Amino acid sequence: MFLLFACFVGRLVRHADGKFRVNANTNSTEFGVPFLEATANCTLSSLHYLDNTNTEIAKDLVLDIPSPQDKSYPLVLMVTKFLCGGFTIGMGMSHAICDGFGASQFFKAIVELARGRTEPSVKPVWEREKQVGTITTQPFPQCPMDRESVAFSPFVNQNNIENIKQYCFKVEGEMITRLRMSLMNEKIRFTTFEVLAGYVWRSRARALELSSNDKTMLNVLVGIRRKSMDYDTLPKGYYGNSTIDAKVVLKVNELNKMPLYETVKLIKETKYIAFTVDYVKNSINSLETNQDDGLSMELEASGAVTVLTEWKHLGFQENLDFGGYELVNFLPAPCKMLATVDACIFSSPNKLDDLDPSMDGGVRIFTSLPVAAMPKFRDEIEALRFLC
Repeated sequence: MFLLFACFVGRLVRHADGKFRVNANTNSTEFGVPFLEATANCTLSSLHYLDNTNTEIAKDLVLDIPSPQDKSYPLVLMVTKFLCGGFTIGMGMSHAICDGFGASQFFKAIVELARGRTEPSVKPVWEREKQVGTITTQPFPQCPMDRESVAFSPFVNQNNIENIKQYCFKVEGEMITRLRMSLMNEKIRFTTFEVLAGYVWRSRARALELSSNDKTMLNVLVGIRRKSMDYDTLPKGYYGNSTIDAKVVLKVNELNKMPLYETVKLIKETKYIAFTVDYVKNSINSLETNQDDGLSMELEASGAVTVLTEWKHLGFQENLDFGGYELVNFLPAPCKMLATVDACIFSSPNKLDDLDPSMDGGVRIFTSLPVAAMPKFRDEIEALRFLC
């Protein structure tokens, strides 16, 4: 298995030039993938199959161990067996190695090989050299905001960081339809992702009570596997990282006061630019040029940034044969980057939602917020029911 995905068995190390590389010494005791098999003294149904507004329980079902010295594990795995006979698979991966599509491909390969196949249906391809840029004299700024202009929230500071929790909000299909209808225009058609992105960005800013005269940013993670214009398509089976950032910055009072239509239009235009070959190449070159000074992570942890990604089309819930078992739920565990206040994920309904007709065409929104900000965000989501 790991001969096919060799980079997962080494250790990720940042070298003196600032770049990450995988050290894979087969004779080292550090070689291999950390794996834990656990048992739980309860049933999955007693946990509602992890289908809860508060997702904190999921943290106990993934392996979160400190990495040795200055090295990090590209992959960790944990399987937990329950009294009912069901089980959970907790998987953690480094985003420096692969993106959501790559993680999904690896997960499918595990399932296929466990079911007796001699090789996965999609052969993994690395070819990471195609995504290596060159030094540029005009790189994109790592963060288009500075410390002086970034908005702040009264709910977010270094002393209450443990009060940040990840929540799951279910947006019904009819609620999305109402939102899209309210923004309908003869000239521009918006996708579900675009209208929800604008609405959620604004809702988070309101829930966090961001300072109105300062700036907030929406950072959309854009995949470039197939959609980028005139850019060489990555080979089938490529499992490396292939996402770039598309960023929109507004003053908080602008985001609150301008018509939602204008915000969503701005998001759509930014996405369009991100799919162009010039933007893709400059993004890759900028990663090669810039060295992380910690500012981006510092600002993202302030509450002023919403980092948004979509997991609806990754394939984790499609065509998986567990040999008589059924995949009931799939969700992000609130650990590391997924537990920070900036994280927001759009995901498909789970198997349990099949029993609820209102979730046909719906979306699950996973977002991390201070506990004090959650009620206001919930009210914002519920307000979608009353749009005309």
